[in-house]
Amino acid sequence: METWRHRLQMDLLIDALLPWAEARGDCFVGGNMFLYFSEEQLRGKDFRGPDVFVVLGVSPHERKSWVVWQEGKGPDLVIELISETSRQVDKVEKKQIYQDRLRVAEYFWFDPWAPEDFAGFSLVDGRYRPLTPTAPGQIPSPLLALRLGWWDGSFRNVETRWLRWWDADGNLLLTHTEIAQAEAAAEKAHAESAQAKAEAAQAEAEAAQAKAEAAQRQLAEETSRAEAAEAELLRLRALLGKQGDA
Repeated sequence: METWRHRLQMDLLIDALLPWAEARGDCFVGGNMFLYFSEEQLRGKDFRGPDVFVVLGVSPHERKSWVVWQEGKGPDLVIELISETSRQVDKVEKKQIYQDRLRVAEYFWFDPWAPEDFAGFSLVDGRYRPLTPTAPGQIPSPLLALRLGWWDGSFRNVETRWLRWWDADGNLLLTHTEIAQAEAAAEKAHAESAQAKAEAAQAEAEAAQAKAEAAQRQLAEETSRAEAAEAELLRLRALLGKQGDA
């Protein structure tokens, strides 16, 4: 049985690739489903399909399983998540099947519990040749124009080193949930920015009003002092006039 870490890693790889596949509209992304590649095989004895696989140039509609002779082609890319019990099968037996019988263009394996056990291969002249890493823990997928690489972070409350997809510009491919969270965070930040601007504008208006009121009070005080001074001047002139008459 697969571990919970294996299940999460499979979900993360598939979920992050779905928005990319939906944007293309001409590929199917699947995993942990039966893959049948020979009409002579008994379905009950067939091996379980790859953990993650991508088929290009096909309809994206849902399938219960992938039947090569019905679809007209097999997967173009396969990823197997290996473990102690499946290591030999994934690295030898399945790799041989993907190379010789299914002719899968690109094959990767990754151990979620030992991330350094990560490798990729491209089918060249009928044989798998290792794909050259672009950096430690980063292997390109020329077929998809993407790359697979290590990512340290939390997925569904599990903090570890995951394998994730990146585009040619170095942007992390996000799951639908991450996209929704990013959009919600952006909307929240936009709303908070708009509120901050509104509060700043209100504070500026209140400050301008307070300044205008202060100026008005100062003007009123100066007017009052001027009127008082003028009244005092008139009083003094009147007093001097009376003294002159006497």
